[in-house]
Amino acid sequence: MWNELRVIDDVLLAHAPQLGADLPAYRNHAYRVANLCAALRLPDADGHDKVEIAAAMHDLGIWTAGTFDCLPPSIELATAHLRSCGRPEWTAEITTMIGEHHRLSAHREDPHWLVEPFRRADWVDVPRGGIRYGLPQNLLRQIFSTWPDEGFHRRLAQLAFERLRSHPLSPLPMLRW
Repeated sequence: MWNELRVIDDVLLAHAPQLGADLPAYRNHAYRVANLCAALRLPDADGHDKVEIAAAMHDLGIWTAGTFDCLPPSIELATAHLRSCGRPEWTAEITTMIGEHHRLSAHREDPHWLVEPFRRADWVDVPRGGIRYGLPQNLLRQIFSTWPDEGFHRRLAQLAFERLRSHPLSPLPMLRW
């Protein structure tokens, strides 16, 4: 397991004012997703950094742009981050990881990219291990106990309810087929 993920911590610290009280909850979610992604497919050194960047940014637009429709602002944040850290060549893969992480069906375009393991990792975390993609239950217990919920799922439920009230015909705009 990856216990210290400096890229995630640096990105989230930079956005701490926007995250406010939700910072611990989102940080733990990002750590769980990164570790679940690595458990699904252990990446190489560059892949490790790609997973960390995607995990830090994938839902960040909820807080930075104030919208439950977080994919476009999260992709913009990731693109700007990759330019600023000198990794523009990673933009296509990481923005696809973010853009496809709420996809209901498998991503099949480039099997060498980390898009599908990242998508699966988020789908394992959001239902708290209700979907496992073959991951052992003891590993899930370890990940969920190491980085507890801290109110993340309660916050998602609040945001979903607010979105349903304000956009009843489009309650979950981030889902993709």
